[in-house]
Amino acid sequence: MAGSASDIDLLSFDGTVIRGHWFPLESATAQDPAPTVLMGPGWSLAGDTAVDAVGILGVVGIATLRDAGYNVLTWDPRGFGESTGVAQVNSKDFEARDVSQLLDWVATQPAAELDGERNPRVGMVGGSYGGGIQLVTAATDCRVDAIVPVIAWNSLKSSLFRAETVKSGWAGILSDSSSSDSVDPHVQHAQDSALATGTLDAEDQAWFIARGPAELVNQITAPTLIVQGTVDTLFTLGEGITNYNILTKNGVPVSMLWYCDGHGVCLTDPGDPERVSRAVIAWLDRYVGEDESVVTGDGFDIIDQDGLRYTSTRYEVAAGTPLTASGSGTLGLSAAGGSGPVVIPDGKGSALSGLVESITPAVAQNAVNVPLQVQGGPHLVVGAPELTLSYSGTNGTGQRPTRVFAQLVDSSSGLVIGNQVTPIAVTLDGAAHKVSVPLEVIAFAAKAGSTLTLQIVATTVAYAEPQFGGQIDFDSIELSLPVMAPGQMTKTAT
Repeated sequence: MAGSASDIDLLSFDGTVIRGHWFPLESATAQDPAPTVLMGPGWSLAGDTAVDAVGILGVVGIATLRDAGYNVLTWDPRGFGESTGVAQVNSKDFEARDVSQLLDWVATQPAAELDGERNPRVGMVGGSYGGGIQLVTAATDCRVDAIVPVIAWNSLKSSLFRAETVKSGWAGILSDSSSSDSVDPHVQHAQDSALATGTLDAEDQAWFIARGPAELVNQITAPTLIVQGTVDTLFTLGEGITNYNILTKNGVPVSMLWYCDGHGVCLTDPGDPERVSRAVIAWLDRYVGEDESVVTGDGFDIIDQDGLRYTSTRYEVAAGTPLTASGSGTLGLSAAGGSGPVVIPDGKGSALSGLVESITPAVAQNAVNVPLQVQGGPHLVVGAPELTLSYSGTNGTGQRPTRVFAQLVDSSSGLVIGNQVTPIAVTLDGAAHKVSVPLEVIAFAAKAGSTLTLQIVATTVAYAEPQFGGQIDFDSIELSLPVMAPGQMTKTAT
């Protein structure tokens, strides 16, 4: 034992010391052991040791798990807290093997229920970095009985480098938060490259892509509850959908819940604050506690901007008549008047407000605006809007990437829907071009008589600056919003 009564130091496969924090149930004994839940922390953080604290960002706390009948093990990932080694961003060859060592240790504890020799009865919870490690571990260690990855990802390319455009707002936060830790040099090099050039070199791209979990999700067999944030600007809803589709295809028990939180700020009605924690405990009770009487709820459970819930037995692509709009216009490619930052009103916001305010999109002044007048409804928009641009343009001198960005604004609230903005690569050589792209996934109830506005902008606080100078002429802008058909989802009491 080291540090305190709950601390342990384990030697991992390569000699790295992993600091763990063990919180067994007082009532658990060798004669009457309890199942165990491993809870991983966010990026750059040590494992949770606050026994009585309430979880944030949809992550349940130690007290909630113990009250539900579980031993809890938290840990400091390699490179962070009191653990040694170098953080490798949830690599299957490093962090996942560290967690396997933790599972070996749990199997030796008298308080821990076992499924067999060296095989503890165990689930995993945790958000962000603590969500990603669940996917990688469950793919590489079959002893994990159920996972609940909260605001995690499928690909670090699509989440951090969409359209080969660095998500510099979050990249800066993540690199700064780990600047005093022991982290693989690729992390800081990628941030330096983003600031200098607006892009990443091939080596950094390959390194982040290799961190997955990506194709590793195909190896997961543990029942999985995916929790994703509608206002999350780091790991967006599309990341959860990709993981959900893979698991569904492979016949793995899976559900998906969306809530107004995550790596972002919720400026609309968040709805029932206990909704996520109830779902997490129910999932653990059913698949780790093996209580078949537990009802885990619908397979797809989301929330709109008014805090209203909609559910269905499973996620499926919207099959209703889409909402459409079209337009044209000219955009000057300048640094002024871009998207964001948002100003968070007093009394609004959430746990990460102070951190994310400066990198959250907001209504742009320099924009080509395409209004969409909502007829009938309300229409439940769920999925990725499709945008087609026919354009030509010129740009200034320099080597930064040529990009524009697209966002949807709810005119009734003045907010960018879901805080989401999408980078779009454009070719500015004076010739005519056409590009069709899916925008970031949104969940939104479009009400009769309201106006949504598509904004095409030259820059945003969320992404690295593109090349400025010149202009782009949009001869045609076509927008289509995916709408759930009647009967696809049911409005549910919160």
